[in-house]
Amino acid sequence: MACLALVSLASVGAAARVAEPYPRMAPVKAYLMERAQEIALARSAAPASISRDATVLVLTPTGYESAVTGTNGFVCWVARGFSGAPDWPERWNPKIRAAGCDNPQAARSVTPIARLRTAMTLAGRSDADIAERIKVALRTKDIPPLEPGAMCYMMSKSSYLSDDGGHDMAHVMFYVPLKDGTDWGANASGSPVFGGNYWFYTPEHRADAAKLPPLTVLLVGVATWSDGTPAEMPSM
Repeated sequence: MACLALVSLASVGAAARVAEPYPRMAPVKAYLMERAQEIALARSAAPASISRDATVLVLTPTGYESAVTGTNGFVCWVARGFSGAPDWPERWNPKIRAAGCDNPQAARSVTPIARLRTAMTLAGRSDADIAERIKVALRTKDIPPLEPGAMCYMMSKSSYLSDDGGHDMAHVMFYVPLKDGTDWGANASGSPVFGGNYWFYTPEHRADAAKLPPLTVLLVGVATWSDGTPAEMPSM
C-alpha cells in the first residue's frame, strides 16, 4: 500500500471493485500537489495531537522529501497509487491521495520501502529492478526489518483512496510479519478487520511475495475522522 504501506492501498482495494483501469503512468505533474496543500493533507491523516509534531513528507518529481521536521517520531505523508503494490489496478490513477501518518516503528521500517519504491518508479525503473533493490535493502538492513508495533493512521476526510464507493474510509492500519491475516480473523464474514498483502494486490503474485519477508497490512475502520467528526463505519 502508509502508510501507503502504503500501502496500504492494496488493503483498501481488497474490499473494493475498481471501476476504471489505468494502464499507464500519467505525466508526473498530474501526481504533484501544491506544497502547503500537501502538508495540510498529510497532517489531516491523524488527530492534531499526533500530527502537529510529526515530520511531514511531500512528493517531488524525484521522490518524497522532508518538508517539516517533527519531534515525536511520526511521519505523515500522502501516498500516490504507485507508492504501493505494483499490480494494484489503480496504481496509475492520478486522483489517488492517501494521507497517512506512520508511527515511529513504521516510519523506521515501512515508510523507507514506500520512499524507495516511489523514487525508483519516478526514475523510470522497472518493477523487477525495484523488487530486486528492495530485497537488497532489506537483506543488507539499509531498510530495517519490520518493527513490532508498526502502525499507521489514515483518518483524513480529504483523502481519495479509490474510484470505488465513497472514495475514502477512516481507519487505522497495523503492519504484521505474517503471510496473511487469518490469525486476526481478517476478511472473515462480520469481522471488522480487513487484511491484505503489502507487497502485491493479486494472489497471482504469491510466488513473488514469498521471495520477500512476510508482511501483511491489517486495517480496522474507526468511527471518526481525524477532526473528530463522525465517519461511516465499513462492513464486510
